[in-house]
Amino acid sequence: MPAALITGASRGIGAATARCFAAAGYDLLLVARASEEFTSLAAELRAMGRRVESLELDLADTTAIEAGIGDLCARGLVPTVVINNAGAAWTGPLLSMPLERWQSLLQLNLTAVFQVCRAVVPLLREQGGGLILQVSSHAARNAFADWGAYCTSKAALAAFSRCLAEEERRHGIRVATLTLGSVNTPLWDSEGVSSGFDRRAMLSPEQAASALLYLAQQPSTQCVEDLTLMPAAGVF
Repeated sequence: MPAALITGASRGIGAATARCFAAAGYDLLLVARASEEFTSLAAELRAMGRRVESLELDLADTTAIEAGIGDLCARGLVPTVVINNAGAAWTGPLLSMPLERWQSLLQLNLTAVFQVCRAVVPLLREQGGGLILQVSSHAARNAFADWGAYCTSKAALAAFSRCLAEEERRHGIRVATLTLGSVNTPLWDSEGVSSGFDRRAMLSPEQAASALLYLAQQPSTQCVEDLTLMPAAGVF
């Protein structure tokens, strides 16, 4: 039975992805901060007949990530697909960004991915391979005023993913990136994010989730290294 590990699973793209993969027959290992939404989602997916192992974990806590992911995977459900979805944003001029905000954003968007991979890659090697999916943004390839830290973190994530793919290919581990335009998620309601975009023109979380499932369902003999999905209404 295939299993997917999803970070940031309580809402937005993460929750939509959990539902999408459950409907496709995947068992689930879900990671998110503690919330009623997260508890309800796990119960909903179990009611669909799926095995669900959940871990309440704040990916801002650098000391807890690797041990927490290790504990989650030690419950008898090893992922065949790992989806690094959790992330954050902040808007404002680069040089007026508080240092703690900069460090926090890089932790969530980049370093936490590195730590999750450090925890799961040895398990994927042991089972002969697997797939790591990174949820990224077209901000990795473009420069946007007031989004400098976010652009930087996503560009670094893209580089990390390419390097990881090169190193792990011989172990049967594939790495792919889903590069997204704007998606209508709770990120836009976050403290520190200001935008005048028309959210009705954005991609839906379900569209992003379907793209992730498409990547996951590719044969193990091939890898779509990057899939770019943009809103048809415009590039933003």
